[in-house]
Amino acid sequence: LEVDPLQDDRATEIKLCIFTRPHMRAFHCSWWSFFVAFFIWFAITPLLSDIQETLGLTKQEVWRSSVVGVGGTILMRFLLGPACDKYGARTLFTLILCVASIPTALTGLVNSAAGLAILRLFIGIAGGTFVMCQYWTSKMFSDEVVGTANAIVGGWGNLGGGVTQLFMGGIFFPFFKIIFNGDAEMAWR
Repeated sequence: LEVDPLQDDRATEIKLCIFTRPHMRAFHCSWWSFFVAFFIWFAITPLLSDIQETLGLTKQEVWRSSVVGVGGTILMRFLLGPACDKYGARTLFTLILCVASIPTALTGLVNSAAGLAILRLFIGIAGGTFVMCQYWTSKMFSDEVVGTANAIVGGWGNLGGGVTQLFMGGIFFPFFKIIFNGDAEMAWR
């Protein structure tokens, strides 16, 4: 991979089908980590109508939980920018993905509107990984290709949200409904 020594040995080209260190490996780890973050962040979304029915929530309570989740993302993005400067993207990516996976795994324990809002606040921190995704890629690619690199890793990472909708709403949730004899509450829990 060609690098520019005047730009801290950043790559001057993007070769999507290779995984050489450090540039293309960072590129692929960045988009894949962001993809996983979107999977975590959006996993609950296709289940919300069943969660609403099970818990007897109003549309406003579900909407409020969504707003709180986005609020968590916005707050984390403000905090993660300076943290990337201090600790780097890899460490923070790992930390945020691990931390955000915990409330995602605890989704089945939610029993109230407040519980759902708090859960989605902590799941929402996964959306803050956009900062690390862009930071990491910007550190690896030169001015000539960094915009393209950032667009690709951001786009492929965002694809995680769509794949999550298909997987959770079209495969995983229906599969568990079959296992639990059509019981939607047991399936989402």
